[in-house]
Parts: sequence; C-alpha cells; structure tokens
Amino acid sequence: MSDVDKSKVIRNAATVVLIRDADTDTPRVLMGQRGSKAAFMPNKFVFPGGAVDKADQHVPLAEEGAEPCLTRLGDDAPDGIGPALLAAAIRELWEETGQILGEPGSWYGEIPDPWRGFAAEGYVPSPNGLAFVFRAITPPGRPRRFDARFFVADASKLKTDPDDFTAAEDELSHLQWIALSEVRDFDLPFITQVVLAEIAGRLPDVAAPDSVPYFKNDQEESLFLRLGGVVEMPR
Repeated sequence: MSDVDKSKVIRNAATVVLIRDADTDTPRVLMGQRGSKAAFMPNKFVFPGGAVDKADQHVPLAEEGAEPCLTRLGDDAPDGIGPALLAAAIRELWEETGQILGEPGSWYGEIPDPWRGFAAEGYVPSPNGLAFVFRAITPPGRPRRFDARFFVADASKLKTDPDDFTAAEDELSHLQWIALSEVRDFDLPFITQVVLAEIAGRLPDVAAPDSVPYFKNDQEESLFLRLGGVVEMPR
C-alpha cells in the first residue's frame, strides 16, 4: 500500500502514559524520541504506543483491573476491540521501553510472535492500573492516521525496574523520565501536549476520569467531544 493510500486508512492504536511520583511535587512521565526518518512524527518526543496488531486480539489478558476500561472502551468501540486495545498498549510499552504491565502466568497454545519476548519473562498482560483517559484521531492530510486511545498508569504498577530500558527495541531513543515541569522544553506533538495537560490537571489522581475527552477529526469537521456535550474545534 502506498503512503498516499495509508494516509486514508485510520488504524486503531493505543498509547501508555506512565506517571512516576504522581503524589509528589515533581511528577515525571516516561517518553522517548522518534527517529528522524520515521514516517509519523519524526524527531518528536512521544509516549510509548502504536497500532493494534492482529495478534493483540488473541492474547490471554488478565481480567483483574480491566474495569472500568473495558466497559468504557466497549461503549466507545462497539466492534469489540476493547481487549485488543488494552493488549496493544501493554505490548507497545514492552517493545518500546522494556517495561512490563502484567501478572505472573502461563500462556497456552502458540504464542504470537509479537508477544514471545513478553511471555518469556513469565507474565501475561494485565490492564490492572490502566485508565482510559483520552482519545484522538489524527487529522486528515498526515502520512499516517490513527484512532488512538491513551491510557495512564502509575509506574508503581510496573513489574520491571523503571530505570532499566535494556530490553527495549530501537523504535524510541533517549528514553527517560521527564519532569512535567520541564516537559514543554522538549519537541512534543500538539496532541501530546494536550493529553499531558489533561493528566497533569488531575494529578495525583491517575484513575479513570468521569468523562473521556475525544478529538474527533474526520474528513469534514473537527470536534472536541466529552460525554454529555460537543464543542466544535476551530479549523
């Protein structure tokens, strides 16, 4: 598929916003820098995340802690993609940072290729601690478009050393915990700034909000939605 065609396809995606020291005066967020040759957001500092893989629909997702995410995602995505979005968030976090959100457990049957490294650590993916806090569709005209769901989690939920990125793949460089007070000094995408502002305004609370903000960008209009209301965005 050509880049032109890809720009017309909106892929489901999931992103994890890990917050460390949420209850202190210096909360930090885990971010990394995309490569200069990346087709989507080159050189930008971003949260770990990416598109849903077909394999994400067939992994043994631990049920504990899945609510209220699954119900909210089910309302938001009636095609039943909720569990796959949670799985994708956990997989992308593992691939891009080497960090694990999981519970000790065994996998049965064939392990999908994208999950072999995760499973080898002795865990099954767990959404415990993930809170669905934001949704945004990439505006038209970009080389890649995603329908991204953002999940926030406290770093205390990690099963790994939060400072050890040795298991990470090379998609993100300069992985680091950035103080929220300093994050605007970095080259951030606009939507990343918006999500961070939304999360920072609720700290130290990292639980699911009462309503989820949603930037809906389709071919004809841009809307900012919340449960119970719609606000048209300036173009």
